[in-house]
Amino acid sequence: MREPFPGLEAGCERVPLGLFEGDPRQVARALLGKTLITLDGDMTTGGKIVETEAYLGRDDPGSHASTRGITRRNATMYGPPDCAYVYFVYGMHHMLNFVCLPEGQAGAVLIRSIEPTLGLEVMSERRGVSSIRDLTRGPGRLAKALGISMADNGSRLDGDRFALFQGDSADLDISVSGRIGLSAGHELQLRYYLTDNSFVSFRNWRNTQSVLTDEE
Repeated sequence: MREPFPGLEAGCERVPLGLFEGDPRQVARALLGKTLITLDGDMTTGGKIVETEAYLGRDDPGSHASTRGITRRNATMYGPPDCAYVYFVYGMHHMLNFVCLPEGQAGAVLIRSIEPTLGLEVMSERRGVSSIRDLTRGPGRLAKALGISMADNGSRLDGDRFALFQGDSADLDISVSGRIGLSAGHELQLRYYLTDNSFVSFRNWRNTQSVLTDEE
């Protein structure tokens, strides 16, 4: 486990990785406001998680685990909790998820958007854009900005590639909606985001039903 992390305030506490043994719906919500960091040599990039989606097992039609059980593509989703589950879509985008539930059960949380705070110049160069707001808004943009590739599939949050730190302890206003970009299961209320954060990909997505605080 690598320490320290350039650009991160001294005294920041890591998130206990036991969190990821829980239900993906609870984990997806709990990750909001936390700081996700990626490391690549001496380069540190990352920011505050502002948008997530939960993916469940066989009974979730939008999940990679919904039909054929364990396959070469989704095997990591059944692995130890807190592992990165990375896959490639549309021939152009990597998606960054983290595995939930005890090993052998399928569950994961997709990191859809972060508010970038660390390594802005590095992320801008990777993306080829100067707009900070569009740097990590949406899962494809986020993965490219963080330098995610298939080589990261299976990497642990307590390893040399990723780290997760506690965020602001203030109350968070959290909205819930259906998931985005799915042909099945999009109506399930499994997308969570910080209500007024400008780095969220879509704030008024269809089926938005509730606004929560982190005490509810």
